[in-house]
Amino acid sequence: MAGAMELGTEATAGPSTVTFGVCAACDPRIDQPSRQRVVNIIRRLAGEIADRVHMPDGSPVAVAYAPLLIDTEKQADIVARQFRAAGVQAVVCCPDTWAFPQLTLMSLLSQLPDRTAVNLTVGNSAPKPGVVYAHAVNGALAQTGRLTHLNVGNWPDTGDDPEPSEATITALVDWCYAALTFAGLRGRRVVVFGHDSMGMETALAHIMPTRQTFGIEITRLDMKLLVDRLHKGAFDAAQRKALRAWLDRHLGDRIVLPDAGASERFDQGLALYLVMRDLMAEVNAVGGGFMNQLEWGSDPRGIPLPIADTAESLFNSTFDHNGPKPALPFATEADVQGLLTMLACTWLSGGNPPLFMDFRKVWEPAELAALAGRLGVSAGKDLWAVKGFVDGDNSGSASFNWAGRPGEAPEELLKRIALPQADPGYFPGGGNSVTFITPGGIAGIASRLAYSHLTGMFSLVWDEAVTVDLPARLAAAVAASSTPDWPHTWVTPRYATMAEYKQYAPANHFHMTWGLPVARLQYWMDLANVLSVAPWAARPAFVDGTDRPQPLLHLLNGGETTAKMKLAGRL
Repeated sequence: MAGAMELGTEATAGPSTVTFGVCAACDPRIDQPSRQRVVNIIRRLAGEIADRVHMPDGSPVAVAYAPLLIDTEKQADIVARQFRAAGVQAVVCCPDTWAFPQLTLMSLLSQLPDRTAVNLTVGNSAPKPGVVYAHAVNGALAQTGRLTHLNVGNWPDTGDDPEPSEATITALVDWCYAALTFAGLRGRRVVVFGHDSMGMETALAHIMPTRQTFGIEITRLDMKLLVDRLHKGAFDAAQRKALRAWLDRHLGDRIVLPDAGASERFDQGLALYLVMRDLMAEVNAVGGGFMNQLEWGSDPRGIPLPIADTAESLFNSTFDHNGPKPALPFATEADVQGLLTMLACTWLSGGNPPLFMDFRKVWEPAELAALAGRLGVSAGKDLWAVKGFVDGDNSGSASFNWAGRPGEAPEELLKRIALPQADPGYFPGGGNSVTFITPGGIAGIASRLAYSHLTGMFSLVWDEAVTVDLPARLAAAVAASSTPDWPHTWVTPRYATMAEYKQYAPANHFHMTWGLPVARLQYWMDLANVLSVAPWAARPAFVDGTDRPQPLLHLLNGGETTAKMKLAGRL
């Protein structure tokens, strides 16, 4: 048995984090003070990543930096072994001097997995031009078909410990969140309760493409397991009592319970939250979805059960009766493509809560002006009147956080939420819906993943967006035109016109996450090889200060879409 290593037998998997490796190439002819300056830059950037980047649950990422400068293949071998031992999943190379590409970073990367995310962050300095090396190695890697992201920033040309500009650090942090999302979700899983919901093709669980593109496994559990656990009482009764007491205390008579039977059904819905939470925890799931319709709550051929709207809202919220918790992206109607959208955006934003919405009525300016006129409401020059908006309206999966603004305390958010009885025509099993109106002025990304059989690839339809406030009478009329007892978030895209928006929606659901910079989203689409769909006529091809620079690999291979299709083996 000599040389055999026995591994541990821990009963539970520990917390999973993402590890960044920071290094730099150099030239063996460089003087010692300049070499020490490079080491100081490595140490500084590694510290910035450690300070500013965190997992969605708030835990820190791991950062390993190599003070050994990579001059030749020998140092590349040493640092590669160190990175493999540390479990590095994303590499940041920050040169400050000229070096030889093949002897340094290229030799290092040849010893790491092919899809390891790679970033080159460099100051635009002249004395010993690291930027020249960065262009040389970036071009060499692009020539081989390797995706890298180049961040030519700024730090002083002189000084032993130069401080990078804030814009340089911001660009690096945005890339790190994209790399964290890309690497951190690989090998993780989501749990979907039930099968394909209501025959919605745009919600299907594309098992193999999801595994191949995102590295995410989809665990499918029959809803019968939920029924069985409810009937067996296989949940913590004390926890359900505490959850009910917490909601009673904060919502009071805004929980509409017209009879004892309604109260019992509401409790059953709360128990369902605990049951699904525990089942997802058993497999370390990072997200989930629940079919509900039709078999669970709507099919009279069986025994319709109470809907899961409150449970779904709790999963997507950053708090529950036990206090603060990470948002766990959760899709109503077993909408897996919606789940994947929310999952990526939550991770990219550092854990911000996602919003699941129907892509309901698109209100165009002329139609709004007519309605406002009938109501005696002045349209004026408000954004909603000039551009129009989409009525985002779906009770299931409506995160409680979206009842207010980012950062508001749970007790304030809960004051604006009501839980009315579900529509008995659609949901004869009963239970309670969720309703609130999202305040205006919340900026973020509105988006939706879609899959195409023709290419075997995922695309993301997206735009920057902001929520809008409506005058009270107009708000009531707009809400009443769809489902007044559901949440309403009125969303205005930044670049899309309403004529474009209403034609190009890839499904009947869409999603929004606040605090998500555009560059992060674009970096992630590059790493995951997801096609970017933003066909809005008013959006420039490149928005300086907002967009990430196009990877050289894309430019050399016919543009972003063509390059991604080539990488996927579709061209």
